[in-house]
Amino acid sequence: MSQQPALIDPFGRSINYLRLSVTDRCNLRCTYCMAEDMTFLPKQQILSLEELRDAAAAFVELGIKKVRLTGGEPLIRRDILKLVTALSALPGLNELTMTTNGLLLPNMAKPLKDAGIARLNISIDSLKADRFKQLTRVGELEQVLAGVQAAKAAGFARIKLNAVILAGFNDDEVLDLAHFAIANGLDISFIEEMPLGEISSHRRRDTQITSEHIRQQLAAHYSLLDSAETTGGPSRYLRVADSDSKIGFISPMSNNFCGSCNRVRMTAEGRLLLCLGNEHSLDLREILRAFPGDSARLKRAIVEAIGDKPERHHFDPEQVDIVRFMNMTGG
Repeated sequence: MSQQPALIDPFGRSINYLRLSVTDRCNLRCTYCMAEDMTFLPKQQILSLEELRDAAAAFVELGIKKVRLTGGEPLIRRDILKLVTALSALPGLNELTMTTNGLLLPNMAKPLKDAGIARLNISIDSLKADRFKQLTRVGELEQVLAGVQAAKAAGFARIKLNAVILAGFNDDEVLDLAHFAIANGLDISFIEEMPLGEISSHRRRDTQITSEHIRQQLAAHYSLLDSAETTGGPSRYLRVADSDSKIGFISPMSNNFCGSCNRVRMTAEGRLLLCLGNEHSLDLREILRAFPGDSARLKRAIVEAIGDKPERHHFDPEQVDIVRFMNMTGG
């Protein structure tokens, strides 16, 4: 008889997916993700590679089957390949994945694949170089496109693009982004903007665009087929006829996906976030540093914390209830 998952929240949901942030730092400054002038955490507050490994090992022993490495930008974390190698060797972990902005993939894609990353999500919100720089403040589109090609050459099983769509900024590129993904044999998810952190670049009320609106744009040009496929995250997918690609929609604002939530996040400073849209959290760093090597204590704390996981988030584009930016939250 197979062992039952140890992490069951108060609403009967099995928690088997950990999004593990390895840094709050990033080499971009995307307008919807962070302020232009950011203050990052002092390095001593960030978990060491060993602490990240020990925390992940505890989660896997409790039934976590999938770990996604996030940031900030995870590839700027020093010695990230050592962590990938250590995590990929954890008994019981079925899949180790990563979300990246792609800038460093030209040199890192093959080593990541060799170290044990199974799949990559690559963030790209525009295919126009000037607009890409406007959205990211500092980014060069050609670097990301080179990163996508490097990831393809490295032989990752499925590569998925992530695009946050903002009305009035890049909503006119939905079809171009979809075509780019399909032409390159990739998947793509379109993401509704979430009100995390105070920003000055735009009013989120004015840039809201729903997944349904995006789907209608796509349906006018592609034959979209219903699909029950899942990659373990919040994307709801449609298949593109006569193609190997699928299109996903992540709809935290218009189509709450909390009922099937199977995940928790751990920030780079060791905060266990039980919900993207709530502040419920547990300081795992305190336990990791006060009781190094005591995995039993760590696991007890995690199990107890899952008992406080809320049922759902309540995002409102008019109001920022969560003051932490997405780079602090972890992907």
